[in-house]
Amino acid sequence: MTGFGLGLCLGGCAAGPLYPPRPPAVPGPPIADPAPAKVVFHTAISGLGLQKLLETAVPITGQGTVQLLGGDRPYGWQRGPFQLRLDGRKLDVRGAVQATLTLPLLGTQTFPLNLRIVAEPVVSSDYRARLQGTSVEVTSDDVRLRAAQGVAGALDRIRDQILGQLEGFAYDLKPLLTEAYQRIARPVPLPLGDAQGCALLRVSGLEAAPTVLADGVEKDWAVIVAPSVTLPCAVPTDAPPPPLPPLANVSALPTGPFAVTVPIAARYEELARAMTLAFTGGKLYFSKDMPELYLTDPEVFATNDKLVLKLRLAGPVNKGGIHVKLDGNIYFAGHPAVVDNELRVPDLEPTIETSSFLLRLKAAFDGDSIRNQAREALRLDLGNRFQAVKSKMSTDLGFAAGLGCVRADVARIEVTGVYPHASYLRVYVTMTAQAGVYLPCPR
Repeated sequence: MTGFGLGLCLGGCAAGPLYPPRPPAVPGPPIADPAPAKVVFHTAISGLGLQKLLETAVPITGQGTVQLLGGDRPYGWQRGPFQLRLDGRKLDVRGAVQATLTLPLLGTQTFPLNLRIVAEPVVSSDYRARLQGTSVEVTSDDVRLRAAQGVAGALDRIRDQILGQLEGFAYDLKPLLTEAYQRIARPVPLPLGDAQGCALLRVSGLEAAPTVLADGVEKDWAVIVAPSVTLPCAVPTDAPPPPLPPLANVSALPTGPFAVTVPIAARYEELARAMTLAFTGGKLYFSKDMPELYLTDPEVFATNDKLVLKLRLAGPVNKGGIHVKLDGNIYFAGHPAVVDNELRVPDLEPTIETSSFLLRLKAAFDGDSIRNQAREALRLDLGNRFQAVKSKMSTDLGFAAGLGCVRADVARIEVTGVYPHASYLRVYVTMTAQAGVYLPCPR
């Protein structure tokens, strides 16, 4: 076949009818249609962290007056550090208190007291950690103060002061959870070369499991999300998230690592741009026999359940006495599949027109060879691309705030399905991750 004949064949094939035909354009954005999932945070407040919270809830000193021996007698008290014990679902806090009481003729006397606080920690629907069923005991073995107790209730005054502080105590978790919520609800930009996409975790609710006391307080939280990725991004990346929804206390939540399936909806135009990430300088050199021959300008569309790849084939052919420069379009069609996070089209075959053209090229090289090498070259390793997503998601979901911090780790991202639609491709990706809230923040 002459060089002129090859060029004519390539031009004729490119100009002929396509098979399968390109479907009409369908207006509207790509639809991800996500299913709800739960992002579970495990909260761990260590015994030391809980002790610090209680230290802030109970004042160190107090004072007042009691009726004793016909007059108001001033008293004061100062407590020492707490000792925390866990008793079933309740906290048992004990400490020593030094009290002073001014007595006639004797002046100011110091009395040792024993303080005991028993309470159950809970989290209300407004995200406040409180103590319920709180009881406070103030006792003393000193016979002098026991006599004063019978007269004026000095111990009751001290007890009531501490009880009032504890009943009014509320540690507001909302700032910490709001920061985590806003990070989750905010669209995460995902640049893929020239293609611009974003991940969106639309939050519809928050749930809290029962509190577990085990050398501290542990509790599971679940953020109910509808995750999706769109190419291009379907919402502005700077759009503010909606307000934090009310907390729902539930009987149980799934524990341990959680899995979230994210549908990725990509328009074929954006997918073609993302495919160029595998190209070097816009060209994909695929042939070992003819290293100057390359593919470029990828276009993607679907017909029925197949993907059609339109590629421009260009470059010189110098083999078997034939010297010609090719420049025209070829077409491949097949069913997309994902194997071990690698996007492939294993049954990729040239269309009728392209097969006819490749058959005429047998004098120059084997048509099966270009098909096999094109299959290999068009394999897209999504695992490498997900490394940046894993890092970004783990970084964006983790932060420190106040006494605590949030740690997140996306352990694995796996593609579980790929389905072509009329105007977009939907890929299902499952992320396995762990997240925790810690007080204090571990080093």
